[in-house]
Amino acid sequence: MKGSELSLKWLEVFQHTATLGSVRAVAKETGLSISTVSHHLRSLETKLGVNLLDHQHRPMVLTPAGREFLKYVRQALMLIRKGQAEVMTGNVYGARMLRLGLIEDLDNEVGPDLAVRLAKTMPQCNFTHRTRSSHEILDLLRRREIDIGIATVPVDGAPDLQETPFLRDPFVLALPVNCQQTPAELLEGLNGLPFLRYDANQIISYQIETQLRRLKINLSRRFEIESNQTLMAMIAEGGGWAITTPMCYMRASRFHAKVKLFPFPEKAFARSISILSPPECAAKSKRIVQDIMVQLIEKRALQPALKMMPWLANSFGFDPTLRR
Repeated sequence: MKGSELSLKWLEVFQHTATLGSVRAVAKETGLSISTVSHHLRSLETKLGVNLLDHQHRPMVLTPAGREFLKYVRQALMLIRKGQAEVMTGNVYGARMLRLGLIEDLDNEVGPDLAVRLAKTMPQCNFTHRTRSSHEILDLLRRREIDIGIATVPVDGAPDLQETPFLRDPFVLALPVNCQQTPAELLEGLNGLPFLRYDANQIISYQIETQLRRLKINLSRRFEIESNQTLMAMIAEGGGWAITTPMCYMRASRFHAKVKLFPFPEKAFARSISILSPPECAAKSKRIVQDIMVQLIEKRALQPALKMMPWLANSFGFDPTLRR
């Protein structure tokens, strides 16, 4: 290595340290030893002749020079990763790696077909497929552990990621078919079936709870359920009712005969399922995933749902901004 060169690994370790604030955390994140992380940081500072970090402060903080240098490091690493991604997928037939993350709401219906079609479109590519909750997919994208994620974005958005709104999935009421109460009566909390909530750590739960607070609707907190299948099973057995979405309902097909959907009786609201990636992700890869997903969602979810429930036609569908 020439004397004027900076190591790419030094820059990556510096960026991690600026984010995580400790050598130990960077070592855990990168798989490097603590001594190696410290060596990379000291080598970078020695090469530049300036302190980038206050090593005495806990957690570590950037010096003024470090804050200025970090801006250029982020831009440089993003351009390098973007260039690498574009070169590797410039010819999709020669692409070598694509790491995907899907929320469970999509995985059962389209996950297997998506993998098969991608394998045919990109015959030289190795694939990693992960099924996670939306917030876990966002974390994987930010840690660069996956290239493309399909997930629900929180209310405050994900400005550090590139987002293509994909599907509008409206919130609806799911009731047992033999329920004697109307949706409006259930929302009023009148004596009857208990309300079944999604797990509070899930983005879908936060969106529902936010809307209920806006409407000043206060429902019981007796049940909180992580699994969509368990929630639908409880409704099917007459154990409660829930606020859910058509996509969540469609993936619980074995309960369709015992669970019926109704429009949300108050002001309508919906979640947006988006295709997300780090800024450096190759545009061609995203476009391939998007085109296949459009075909699969149309066939596996939209058409069957609208045939069963025509009243969803004006609310359940692809985002109007999506380029198809």
